[in-house]
Amino acid sequence: MDKPVSISRTYPRLAVYSEENFRGLRRVYRGNLGIADIDAVLTGIESLRFFSTNPNATLVLFDRSRFRDNFVILRGNRNIRELDDILRRGDVESLIATNQRLTSAQVRRIQRTGNLPPGYRLI
Repeated sequence: MDKPVSISRTYPRLAVYSEENFRGLRRVYRGNLGIADIDAVLTGIESLRFFSTNPNATLVLFDRSRFRDNFVILRGNRNIRELDDILRRGDVESLIATNQRLTSAQVRRIQRTGNLPPGYRLI
């Protein structure tokens, strides 16, 4: 008798690409995480796909490394062909991807301390 197969999926799923338009090298991350310096991943992230089954999943993009300076909060699934076009004042240098709804106050706390909430991986 065959046993049923159980598949475990962890959300959100963040696929990052080394070139614009989802080209080049690709790396996929799952779960709540922060990338403190996107230039250290694939020698730079130029585009990304963010997917979650939760419509309140949050993607936060910062224009400095270690989650500092200006940021933009995006909710729900996103396909960003050119990461540098998202922020008005500069290039994206760090990001947070989470299946939870992060409020502006929570993001400002991360920005101020440089520390991610418990249960998040730092990359």
